[in-house]
Amino acid sequence: MKTSPYDIDLDRNPANFQPLTPLTFLERAAAVFPSHVAIIHGPLRRTYAEFYARSRRLASALAKHGIRRGDTVAAMLPNTPAMLECHYGVPMTGGVLNTLNTRLDAAIIAFSLDHGEAKVLIADREFSITVQAALQLCKVKPLVIDYDDPVYDGSGERVGSVEYEDFLATGDQDFAWTLPRDEWDAISLNYTSGTTGDPKGVVYHHRGANLLATSNVVTCGMGRHPVYLWTLPMFHCNGWCFPWSISILAGTHVCLRQVRAKALYAALADHGVTHLCGAPIVMSTLLNAPPEERRPFSQKVSFFTAAAPPPEAVLAAMKQAGFEVTHLYGLTETYGPSVVNEWQRDWDALDVADQAVLKARQGVRYPALEALDVLDPETMQPVPRDGQTLGEVMFRGNVVMKGYLKNPKATEAAFAGGWFHSGDLGVRYADGYIQLKDRSKDIIISGGENISSIEVEDALYKHPSVQSAAVVARPDEKWGETPCAFVELMPGKNATEAEIIAFCRGLLASFKCPRTVVFTEIPKTSTGKIQKFKLREMARAL
Repeated sequence: MKTSPYDIDLDRNPANFQPLTPLTFLERAAAVFPSHVAIIHGPLRRTYAEFYARSRRLASALAKHGIRRGDTVAAMLPNTPAMLECHYGVPMTGGVLNTLNTRLDAAIIAFSLDHGEAKVLIADREFSITVQAALQLCKVKPLVIDYDDPVYDGSGERVGSVEYEDFLATGDQDFAWTLPRDEWDAISLNYTSGTTGDPKGVVYHHRGANLLATSNVVTCGMGRHPVYLWTLPMFHCNGWCFPWSISILAGTHVCLRQVRAKALYAALADHGVTHLCGAPIVMSTLLNAPPEERRPFSQKVSFFTAAAPPPEAVLAAMKQAGFEVTHLYGLTETYGPSVVNEWQRDWDALDVADQAVLKARQGVRYPALEALDVLDPETMQPVPRDGQTLGEVMFRGNVVMKGYLKNPKATEAAFAGGWFHSGDLGVRYADGYIQLKDRSKDIIISGGENISSIEVEDALYKHPSVQSAAVVARPDEKWGETPCAFVELMPGKNATEAEIIAFCRGLLASFKCPRTVVFTEIPKTSTGKIQKFKLREMARAL
């Protein structure tokens, strides 16, 4: 390669190159807007100066406990100030934050703790029963820190050796945290169940977190000091990186432990919420709220949703209610959303039906994503941009995961041919916009959470009366999709729908259980393979 004058005596040095990380966003916000309210949680109001100081205290306390670069700190927390502090305090030590899905059962939580080799577990009192059971199952023995949220008045007990505030008190608010050694260093670990076997640990790096967080600000049109309502679980893809995004603009986090209509409308009216993200269930909660739980608000609210595209009637109702809905798409492996249905101004002139067709598309790449395409997975060539030819949606760029923790085989398969294979089947149109048509992994997305159809089928097969079972997604106005089970019973055996569902609840997290059970002969090919496309048609017709 020819040497250019621009390659001589123009090297990287500390003055002109620092590793990208989202941690500096909070440092800057605290320096520039120290008295601006960063967090609202019930009666609590916490400024950026306090947010930054507490995050440093957490980092200091963790460092004193021995947390170093590459150590995992797990968090079993709802959308609370502690969860926000974990997003900064843990990586300030060089550690890796593993946010645990609070809806999962003890066995999966135990697997995650073991696989991630968690050194510390910070857990909310609400989840004490699951946490206790998980700790009995797992091999690792993490330091357990109880978070006793003053806003929470439900059941649960402390299971750890120290309470969160007492642990923070051992730290130094002036702790000299350091930047990552390399922007490729891991910042977080997120488990995704996929379709087969144990959950896979998706690893994010500082560079990707910085870029996706910044891209959120651009894509979502966030002005200075936005007010962001936490309806999206922060355990899900690190809250789509919004715990870091909001600090860029010194915005305000409005924490919400539970998504309930009365609390949603109160936040919109009392705090002037400008932005929120969520699954279709959040829209249903807002639109179906009884009159006594509603509150008027004057501001226009930007609502960003993923999973299945909202139906035309829902979009119209949301707009009338004061919400501008934008459809996003992504996966855990792409830091959450990295594709947006970017709306074109000239589409405003179209009639409602034509607009709905355009809104159903997943869209185009985020600014931080280098490439998005629909490729033939065999030839790795782009499919024709005709809106009809099916291919696999693939991603390439800095907001694609490092890979799967301790799973080189899965990582290699995911990155085959130099692209990340989403496993989602779609088409691409002449204008470059993509649209999903099917999920090759048979994942069901219910309330924004991924459900493995194979995991549900495995539970069904454990029932003594079940001979054959298959699970597909059934469209649902409230949840987007729900699991629909098709079951063949053994000769001479009987079972009811209620019995099958109750049986599954003893083996699975409740949101994974079938909402519908159909007793019928399951269509199969001549080789005995279940024809799920036929079952999807049957589920849609129910």
